[in-house]
Amino acid sequence: MMELKGKRVVILAEEMYNEFEFWYPYYRLKEAGADVTVVGSGSSETYKAKSGLQVDVDVSADKISAADYDGIVIPGGYAPDQMRRYPSMVGLVKDLFEAGKVVAAICHAGWMLASAEIVQGKTVTCFFAIKDDLIHAGANYVDQEVVVDGNLITSRKPDDLPAFMRAVIAGLQGSS
Repeated sequence: MMELKGKRVVILAEEMYNEFEFWYPYYRLKEAGADVTVVGSGSSETYKAKSGLQVDVDVSADKISAADYDGIVIPGGYAPDQMRRYPSMVGLVKDLFEAGKVVAAICHAGWMLASAEIVQGKTVTCFFAIKDDLIHAGANYVDQEVVVDGNLITSRKPDDLPAFMRAVIAGLQGSS
């Protein structure tokens, strides 16, 4: 079933990404028929997961426009702490969110949401170790496998990936 045919989705990559939180969404989106673009910070053409698994980037964040995409998936690991150092990556997340497009973050990816200043008054979840960061950024933190608040979708950890991706696909199906 190609429930996402015609949808264009960004997945972010940087050093020390969580391999499960990158590759599971990557292949699940492709399986659903989405056109998936791997976007990096521009610091490299290849990034390594915590396990050493490599991913090649299609384009850097400063070379694309949020207007051309239907949503974004931000994997966790320690990569979000690298991503947030690049204004073009943070700006892409903020632009997609403000355009009403799907913004999906799992685990430590909540750091990117805080840096993009898009969690004020939003109900979110994340890896428990960074919940204070999101609370200080104005979010209402809850401990659930997946939380959908408007176009913002968040999950806590790799075990939540099935529920996370069901929510992401549903959100993308509802986007125009």
